[in-house]
Amino acid sequence: MIWNEKAECMPVKERETLQLERLKSIVERVYKNVPYYKKKLDDSKVTPASIVSLSDITKLPLTTKDDLRSTYPFGIFSAPQEDIVEIHTSSGTTGKPVVAGYTLGDIDLWSEVMARCLTMAGAGKQDIVQNAYGYGLFTGGLGVHYGARRIGANIVPISAGNSKKQLEIMADFGTTIIACTPSYALHLSELMKEEKIDLKKIKLKAGTFGAEMWTEKMRDELEKRLNLLALNIYGLTELIGPGVAHECTEKCGLHIFEDHFFPEIISPETLQPVPDGQKGELVLTSLTREGSPLIRFRTKDITAFHREKCKCGRTLVRMERITGRSDDMLKIRGVIVFPSQIEKALLEVQVEASPAVFSDEVKHIEEMKLKIEKHIEHTIGIRVKVTLVEPKSIPRSEGKAKRVIDKRGIL
Repeated sequence: MIWNEKAECMPVKERETLQLERLKSIVERVYKNVPYYKKKLDDSKVTPASIVSLSDITKLPLTTKDDLRSTYPFGIFSAPQEDIVEIHTSSGTTGKPVVAGYTLGDIDLWSEVMARCLTMAGAGKQDIVQNAYGYGLFTGGLGVHYGARRIGANIVPISAGNSKKQLEIMADFGTTIIACTPSYALHLSELMKEEKIDLKKIKLKAGTFGAEMWTEKMRDELEKRLNLLALNIYGLTELIGPGVAHECTEKCGLHIFEDHFFPEIISPETLQPVPDGQKGELVLTSLTREGSPLIRFRTKDITAFHREKCKCGRTLVRMERITGRSDDMLKIRGVIVFPSQIEKALLEVQVEASPAVFSDEVKHIEEMKLKIEKHIEHTIGIRVKVTLVEPKSIPRSEGKAKRVIDKRGIL
């Protein structure tokens, strides 16, 4: 199914004309209404009149999270305070949070792009969507909520946590679509097994999983354990929340909604554009936001673009699964490593041993440790020491999984 065929299957040249029109408009908007952006553009000797083609976007200055924090709380807003009807923020775990303001027009936009996402997962009026993303300042819960309401689906706004109740409702209500982080979905699948819940009584057909990096191995596990179609959703608070991009059933990349978000890939080192197919840092420009539009925002997420027409019929550019973050790169013994590379290697075997393995002979446990160590070294070029731990000793996540705990500076 396609929610908005005109927009999602638009001929590329027609979309480029629309993008240019909207790019000119949004640059004009921030130049007139956001003093911070006016200064940045003036410092770069760029005016709205400088934009005459899409390639001119590279003349515009890049925006970083530090820029947004420096304007805290409302300095990036381009709409009057009386037009802002909703406010969301990032977690703010590493400093002041990023604040995003939404007008009624922005809520309508958010509902539209999330309707596209949920439709890609097969959601329709007949479906029951169990929304296990957190509600509140975090954008996940309300984003899914608005999209499901736009479609006309039945929404179960259960939010994150209370896992046994999640499974009870899933079985009793006949949930068909689950929306949550992939790590939490794995936790629910483990609990389902512990509670001896018959999978045949669960009517799930698809899950839209995001808010953290995950791998193809995790997809395989989720589809096997929950008997559903596991699809990837992408978004970020700074741009809109969830709803920037989503996978279709072809699973060959996430379709970016280019009519609303103009995407680029740049080298994190040179900050220059890289060709399609080459990995780099994703940069996004809001083309239609009213409350807090952003110009060339550096997401720090590492991906690559593919522009061949998808078998699903959509002409939107596809981005590869996020493989790391440019600000998460670790240089260890001279080797650049992304945490996701380690995760990819570890997910091929369980580091947290199953009860059967943990009760096995010491010889077999040692063989498994060596196998994991060799696989990590082969994958990222670094030798590490692996320890198998007891079953259930690693905490489960009900929100975003914490990927990196760097203890090198701890004495």
